[in-house]
Amino acid sequence: MERSQGEAKEPPNREGIAAIARCYQGFDPAMYLRYNYTPPRADFTRTDSIVPWKLACLHQAFTEGDMTGETLVDVGSGPTLYQVLSGCEVFGRVVLTDFLEANRRELQRWLAGEQGSFDWTPYLQHVCQLEGRSPSAWREKAARLRSVVTEVLPIDVHQPCPLPPGSLPASGADCLVSSFCLESVSPDVASFTAALRRMGSLLRPGGHVLLIGALGESYYMAAPNVRIPVVPLDEAQVCSSLKVSGLSLLRLCVYTLPPDMRVGVDDVSGIFFVKARKP
Repeated sequence: MERSQGEAKEPPNREGIAAIARCYQGFDPAMYLRYNYTPPRADFTRTDSIVPWKLACLHQAFTEGDMTGETLVDVGSGPTLYQVLSGCEVFGRVVLTDFLEANRRELQRWLAGEQGSFDWTPYLQHVCQLEGRSPSAWREKAARLRSVVTEVLPIDVHQPCPLPPGSLPASGADCLVSSFCLESVSPDVASFTAALRRMGSLLRPGGHVLLIGALGESYYMAAPNVRIPVVPLDEAQVCSSLKVSGLSLLRLCVYTLPPDMRVGVDDVSGIFFVKARKP
């Protein structure tokens, strides 16, 4: 992909970016999943639980009929798959990506059906219900996801070319998803904005971006003794960064955490969901 006009050759705050990368060497996928993707944050019996809210936002965005094309790229997947459960029905090629080999390995374990990988069954069942299907159709959805995920690739959103050469068509991806990635790998708002601009460079003109991120968060725990710094964002900063990055905002939704969702593994106060388009 070509570099955006005006982009510096070197990323801003290189020392801060390197310091965060060192923090991630202690990231534990299993603990991260336990902290964030089990009850109460993933309580499918509650309408105010975080995970059902995110899944509903993604379902709506992917089923509005304005997304077309073949290739969906998930930028900074971490060890999670929920963010592509709706998109895998719309796009015929899904590319998962992450900076950490440990997270890529965790994704590949589930894709290969290995015993002991994280159980995404409740997520699959819930999205089937959102789609008007029986929860028992979850096996079909799992098979669909495994069939359309073509690669699990390394990515670095602080590099001018975040993905390995030749990963995408020359025109770019048709849709990008990114959840809790950019603000948690950036030391400041300028770095967050630069990363968003580089992410946008992976997208074809007319393509869409779905962005989920934290509001008011300064850290999260990636293992019992591993504290990852996060850029505390507000809605205005998110909108400003999108504009600077050349992305047109279509929708912004905000979720505020109930008190019992604040379980001590971070200090997040809310979550934003963005649907945007590259002109």
